[in-house]
Amino acid sequence: MFRMRLRNSSTMPMSRIGLLLRRLSSSSSSSYFSTSTSPPSRSRSWSPRDAFAAATERVRAGTLSPEDAHHLFDQLLRQDTPVHERSLGGFLAALARAPDSAACRDGPALAIALFNRVCREEAGRPVVPPTVYTYAILMNCCCRVRRPDLGLALFGRLLRTGLKTNEIVASTVLKCLCCAKRTDEAVNVLIHRMSDLGCVPNEFSYKTVLKSLCEDSRSQRALDLLRVMAKGDGCSPCVVSYSTVIYGFFKEGKVGKACNLFHEMTQQGVVSDVVTYNSIIDALCKARAMDKAELFLRQMVDDDIRPNGVTYNAMIHGYSTLGQWKKATQMFREMTSRGLVPDTVTWNSCMASLCKHGRSREAAELLYSMAAKGHKPNVVSYSTLLHGYANEGCFADMVNLFNSMVGKGIVPDHHVFNIFINAYAKCGMMDEVMHMLTEMREQGMSPDVCTYVTIIAALCRMGRLADAVDNFNQMIGKGVQPSKVVYRSLIQGFCTHGDLVKAKEFIF
Repeated sequence: MFRMRLRNSSTMPMSRIGLLLRRLSSSSSSSYFSTSTSPPSRSRSWSPRDAFAAATERVRAGTLSPEDAHHLFDQLLRQDTPVHERSLGGFLAALARAPDSAACRDGPALAIALFNRVCREEAGRPVVPPTVYTYAILMNCCCRVRRPDLGLALFGRLLRTGLKTNEIVASTVLKCLCCAKRTDEAVNVLIHRMSDLGCVPNEFSYKTVLKSLCEDSRSQRALDLLRVMAKGDGCSPCVVSYSTVIYGFFKEGKVGKACNLFHEMTQQGVVSDVVTYNSIIDALCKARAMDKAELFLRQMVDDDIRPNGVTYNAMIHGYSTLGQWKKATQMFREMTSRGLVPDTVTWNSCMASLCKHGRSREAAELLYSMAAKGHKPNVVSYSTLLHGYANEGCFADMVNLFNSMVGKGIVPDHHVFNIFINAYAKCGMMDEVMHMLTEMREQGMSPDVCTYVTIIAALCRMGRLADAVDNFNQMIGKGVQPSKVVYRSLIQGFCTHGDLVKAKEFIF
């Protein structure tokens, strides 16, 4: 059947340095950066600048292994020509930003290990001492590898060197504190201690802490910090700062506070952009507040901000989720009338809305229109329509659609097979269920808990309790954990047929 994203500083007072060291790196393993020396061997024929340039290119190409990098540093620590900090910093920066590759799985961690070698062996060696920028790069690396404790220990080492800190270092310290879930300390440093670091809070500093507070579901505290930012002389909140807190309120389900803050932002003369509007509309749609979402959409247009595909996708999905297929269709037409080309997500949302209301034929027309307009339907497109057909009992249409899907090279997944199995099981067509189960296994897929739930429940309804128990045992044997629905079906089945003793076996 089937064919299938500065203020100039002076030297800090030692008391301030001590305070920062105690507060920020007392819990960090500064001993990790201990120093040691060993006699060097010399080499006059090796050019460190050229070697670092070549190694940096290999990092960017993803072909430098940790062994190669350590070999480079072996040569570095044996040669006479001083290595310029820019060469070292550029190399470490490239490692810090390098994505995982077959040659090197963890660039940031390797950058820290190499820097640690320089710190341990720099005395008497031909290595230009690291600058504040090198420290900032490595501190950022620590955050990337989720080791903010080492980032703060690096900061402690930086302070002991007597180097002047700057805005970059200050922002990275805040990032480390936030990464370590020490956001209250980050707020304290931001508001009260930035002058100790030789700079004033800037936009990036505030954004870092605001984002962390919102991620910790402390949007009200973030709003308080936003107010401090607005009253300060350094910088005023921008649209990104406002948007961060607005979205934080939405995440916490505080729709009223989010909307009020948006209106406050506009009253302050901060101009919204399409990203801000989209995040608000999307959050309102997810909160099922479609009336408010529609108001923001109209305000967006009135503000001469052009809605894009993301805007309409959120609206269409929101209406589809609520089953308001007429409004979803209206949004679809408005979207195309503005010259926007619907993507696969848009088409799928519209189809889902139609299928939920028994309008699978119209959903099928959308599927064919989608293909005709150059958008390739995916497995979600087909499973949406298959589910619609199943709910309407259109088995022949299901089979034809399945064959069409497979013929176009789209591989059915668990969900597709489960749609068929569920549809057949509801009608007691167990031969067809078993046939689909065989087809599923031939495609290299094993039944999941949803598959077994459907089959066992159907067999119990039909009084085929021995077959239901066989499938239950098979489920256990395959390592699939039975759900409560499975036990409930078996218990109810045995009780209905008067076998209370057997029913008790599935209770205890």
